[in-house]
Amino acid sequence: MESQLELIEKSFDEHYSNWVYEALDDLPDNFTITDPCISGHPIVFASRGCLRMFGYSKEEVVGRNGRMFQGEGTCRRTVMQIREAIREERSVEVSLLNYRKDGTPFWMLFRMSPVFSEEDGKAINFVAVQVPILRKPRHSRRSLGRDEFCSCQDGITREILLGSCRKEVSLDSIVESNRCTSLDSALGAEKGVEVDELCGASEPEKQKASTAINNILSVLTQYGALRRKSVSGKRCTVERIGISNSALLTSLGRIKQSFVLIDPYLPGMPIVYTSETFLKLTGYARHEVLGQRHRFLSGSETDSSALLQIAECIQNSKPCKVRVLDYRKDSSSFWNQLHISPIRNAFGKIAYFIEVHMDENSANEQDGQKLNPELKQLGAIAAAKVAVRSATMGSGSSS
Repeated sequence: MESQLELIEKSFDEHYSNWVYEALDDLPDNFTITDPCISGHPIVFASRGCLRMFGYSKEEVVGRNGRMFQGEGTCRRTVMQIREAIREERSVEVSLLNYRKDGTPFWMLFRMSPVFSEEDGKAINFVAVQVPILRKPRHSRRSLGRDEFCSCQDGITREILLGSCRKEVSLDSIVESNRCTSLDSALGAEKGVEVDELCGASEPEKQKASTAINNILSVLTQYGALRRKSVSGKRCTVERIGISNSALLTSLGRIKQSFVLIDPYLPGMPIVYTSETFLKLTGYARHEVLGQRHRFLSGSETDSSALLQIAECIQNSKPCKVRVLDYRKDSSSFWNQLHISPIRNAFGKIAYFIEVHMDENSANEQDGQKLNPELKQLGAIAAAKVAVRSATMGSGSSS
């Protein structure tokens, strides 16, 4: 836990001047800043307004994932929208039901934007602005007290919050909820209530969120420049990400396994080659993979100990085998039987690291085949090593 806190403390110091904390504290907006490069994607900064709004102290928030503000009534479809935006390193704006420390639910406009390093084009932070959605109280013939009727943004799932009975339900499953039986009578009396508009933010609220994002990005850009670390709210185009050796590309293309090559000498250790089988396994397009950090398939449920094992393997330049939970582009998860190994050139210097991926379910289905799936993975590693050595045989000297 101490190492995690140390990483969080160093998160800002690596990219921004120390004065950035004071500048961010002066902003009146409710926002958090997270670091996707740290395991668990924790909050590394929370504004004073955000802490007051949720009722937490700084010590209770920093180091934890933003999921801490969600509850049983939070729309899971909306949460998946946010997770997908994080994986794709893009902005997102949604209406979200969150909870204060005392358990009080409230609707807010959630606007999140990535912060990119202009050095390597990678997302180093995400800025999330929270603007409470103000609504006029709606009255009917029957008073609902604290009860609130709301809908997810897609207009399909409806959630009902009744006092202390915070259980996420849909209209089809209300009767089956033993703990929320009082919902039946409430719904019967309030069928005429229009719920879709209750969750929508007004244009002034959307403008407030947009302005807040711009102000925060302006501060980060300014204090990043003082640290000589240029950052931006827009991804810069990174050139020369990939392999230009045509002979090597041809040889790698003959390997019919799911794998990627990582360049350990470029900032962020990006992926510089991906096989067609890897694209089929994960659902990504080639341009979405090249330049990504090598562990971009990790997600919220990925075991941090597995990630640590992978990092130690690469740091010590040793091969390893890891079973890790990864995520495809469509957010579906799969157990990945992952083999990692350094690949040396003709002169004994490490040129790349190879990651060979295999869906565990697919591997089990192939058990009856003549060649064991694990042996296929080891064969892919061997073939890649031969390809790299052959391509570099006449490209220089070992002196």
